Amino acid sequence: MEEPDTAPVPSRLARLLSALFYGTCSFLIVLVNKALLTTYGFPSPIVLGIGQMATTIMILYVFKLNKIIHFPDFDKKIPGKLFPLPLLYVGNHISGLSSTRKLSLPMFTVLRKFTIPFTLLLEAIILGKQYSLNIILSVLAIVLGAFIAAGSDLTFNLEGYVFVFLNDIFTAANGVYTKQKMDPKELGKYGVLFYNACFMLIPTLIISVSTGDFQQATEFRHWKNVLFIIQFLLSCLLGFLLMYSTALCSYYNSALTTAVVGAIKHGRWFKILLFNTKQPVET
Repeated sequence: MEEPDTAPVPSRLARLLSALFYGTCSFLIVLVNKALLTTYGFPSPIVLGIGQMATTIMILYVFKLNKIIHFPDFDKKIPGKLFPLPLLYVGNHISGLSSTRKLSLPMFTVLRKFTIPFTLLLEAIILGKQYSLNIILSVLAIVLGAFIAAGSDLTFNLEGYVFVFLNDIFTAANGVYTKQKMDPKELGKYGVLFYNACFMLIPTLIISVSTGDFQQATEFRHWKNVLFIIQFLLSCLLGFLLMYSTALCSYYNSALTTAVVGAIKHGRWFKILLFNTKQPVET
């Protein structure tokens, strides 16, 4: 799957399907991660992120070997072309996985909506993109509406607030810089995904081992539980699909569109499904 030297103007159908694909992956991975981190009590969001990175590397490398996709071979210019995406990538993963289990879902929903104004602001600063007053007012209305909807559940958890706001910033910055870096003449979307995961896998693994996080994960009591293993592997696969669908949505649309689609998954019907996974699994 060769990427053209110049990106063609995407059709409306391509924009719509890429947004639906991203929204579906984003919805499913939160459900699975919530089950792993809350229902089963898996102690390490970092190890879960490592599994997702490793899956991304393996799938893309196998596809490249079989000439299904194409991206440049490694050279010394690639780190410079990617920066600061690898840092944003791992920050987005870790803060996102950590924030999932720190807050009640209504407050999590409210605070995640701040990804949208952060994205709008960063697109203006980094990409020089200008939006109309109607779009700006619509973004503010989304945030205000989320606050009103969660007004009955204004719980306070400082650690949770820090993680979710960090996740908002990392998500917004990652989306904007991904849009900037996916030039088909440079790395293309597959190269961005592959080298991001490569550059951050080893440092993240070192952090996990040095903090004792990796040992906690290896000693986790549910590794003999077949259902848990299936869900862990599913999370790894969905992690790859989420990264790919995010890049695809940003490629065909704007980073702001991707941020808005990501926020849609926190609807009322989603809350009901997610809270059905709250009870811990007995040993």
